[in-house]
Amino acid sequence: MITVTRTNSEHPGFQSLVVLLDAHLALRDGTEHAFYAVYNKSAALAQVVVMYEDEKPVGCGAFKPHEDGGAEIKRMYVLPEYRGRGIAARILKELENWAVELSYTRCILETGRRQPEAIALYLKHGYTQIPNYGPYAGVENSVCFEKDL
Repeated sequence: MITVTRTNSEHPGFQSLVVLLDAHLALRDGTEHAFYAVYNKSAALAQVVVMYEDEKPVGCGAFKPHEDGGAEIKRMYVLPEYRGRGIAARILKELENWAVELSYTRCILETGRRQPEAIALYLKHGYTQIPNYGPYAGVENSVCFEKDL
């Protein structure tokens, strides 16, 4: 049975998953990983979701306030052996629900062109591509999305 925990970036389950996420992204992004790592710091995230199967953390995601007033989705990850079971969709929905509870009306996010699974997830759940924002403007590998909540 998969359960959800709302927490923050100090949570050990989140921290262990983020180590795996960063290793995964370093492989996919290659030399560009150092650029993205600057914008993916996990310290001081107040809204973090960790999904568990029994006592094992199997997926995570977070959001933080963005300067435009939206909630920026960050640090989405599901262990490879748990993919294809709808866990990422559940994480995303939990983050969106939490954002609404905190009076956000929009979510934005950035992902990479080398993450086609992530792009497919966001498109499937109502996100539309927008011009790259902030530090991702002009970055060829970046794809940015938004969704009104």
